This record gives sequence, C-alpha cells and structure tokens, in this order.
Amino acid sequence: MISAFVFFLHFLFALLIFTKKWQQEGLSFAFLNMGLIAILFTVGWSITGMISKFFMEPEGLGFYLTRDDFSLAILTIVEYFFYRIYYKEPAIVNDTEKQ
Repeated sequence: MISAFVFFLHFLFALLIFTKKWQQEGLSFAFLNMGLIAILFTVGWSITGMISKFFMEPEGLGFYLTRDDFSLAILTIVEYFFYRIYYKEPAIVNDTEKQ
C-alpha cells in the first residue's frame, strides 16, 4: 500500500512539473523534465534499494513496511529536498534575476 501511494505521488508530481514547464518554457522542456524525473526515480530507487538491503531482511519491518517500501520512502524524502532546490523560483531584485 505504501508503494502504491509513493508511485501515485510521483505520478502527480510528474504531471504537475510537465504542465508547469509546458506553459512556461515549451513542450520540449516539459519532456526533458519528465525524463529527468524518471531517470532520477529509477536510479534513486536502485541506490536506496542497495542501502535498504544492507539494513533489512526482505520481509522488512512487517506486513506494511517491506524492504521495497522502506527504500521508496527514503527515496521520496531525498527527492523532496532535491526538487525543492532544483525547482525553486529565482529571486528577482530590481527587475533582474538573482542566482
């Protein structure tokens, strides 16, 4: 159940970013951002899966938190902080962008 919820959150986030980038920058940038999200998700899940294999047995901490659910939860937390920085709106001072 946790894994389905995490997949649903990623799907909604991808749709949100696709729509936002399509309106702001065009269709090609929207697809590039979708590709970025997909690549980071698959690579990140592989890495967090290796980390969770080191700490947990395959059955995990019980019926509701398996090893895959644990790795997806870690991935979602890390992605949250990464995407907050990556998609942050630039600060505008005196009609110029400040990096």
